Amino acid sequence: MSETPSLIVDQYETIAGITRHMLELARTARWEDVLEQSEIYQQAVERLKNMEELSVSDKQARRQLLTQILENDAQIRHLAMPELSRLGALLGNMKRQQTVLQAYYAPGVHS
Repeated sequence: MSETPSLIVDQYETIAGITRHMLELARTARWEDVLEQSEIYQQAVERLKNMEELSVSDKQARRQLLTQILENDAQIRHLAMPELSRLGALLGNMKRQQTVLQAYYAPGVHS
């Protein structure tokens, strides 16, 4: 007789599915959708805190799911790095422009 997975293993499966979906979105550079899914991911992880402990028989299933979740996360981060670098450069340029504007238009500084 095989045991049915516990609710906590079901939740890990849900989280693994969310990260798979996030990875698919990241592969097509749909970053806004990735961010939306990240909120769902955070809520799903938060639900784990209120669940029972794993039985010994569920620990192997959890280990496999955690490996999958972490692999998906690593791939998403790898795909996001060029976009994050681009955004960092844009923010740096905006900050420099703001500093220049403040220096030239600050009232009474160079009177």
